Amino acid sequence: MRVATLSTSVHPGAGVTVSQPKIGARAPLGGSIVQNVLNALDETKAEDIISIDLRGKTALADEMIIATGRSTVHVGAIADKAIKAFKAAGVSARVEGLPQCDWVLIDAGDIIVHIFRPEVRQFYNLEKMWGGDRPVEMRLV
Repeated sequence: MRVATLSTSVHPGAGVTVSQPKIGARAPLGGSIVQNVLNALDETKAEDIISIDLRGKTALADEMIIATGRSTVHVGAIADKAIKAFKAAGVSARVEGLPQCDWVLIDAGDIIVHIFRPEVRQFYNLEKMWGGDRPVEMRLV
């Protein structure tokens, strides 16, 4: 996997982004959980995966991961794999939206995962909402 530096803009179809961890900001376990979830999303062929480092920006969470599934069935499968990644790490998570699978929210405390169908993601446009003064991100190419 090649890693290239990315500015704060996000472009659809550009791949996976991984936030650059700050020294001492997160225990290794937290970083490995984020990486395990990102790997789970990638394994299920989630599209336009981004990870936004929220540390120092909000008390809501430390990391927000956003991904897209091609259909409601695909969104459900992606969410299931992400939930299993959290469980495997011993992290409990609250899940919302699983019955409809238009937008599934997985809240694991310091890590929040949003999985959308394309139209729903475009409508809510969370990247734009969190785009102002967003920390530098890394993109896997």
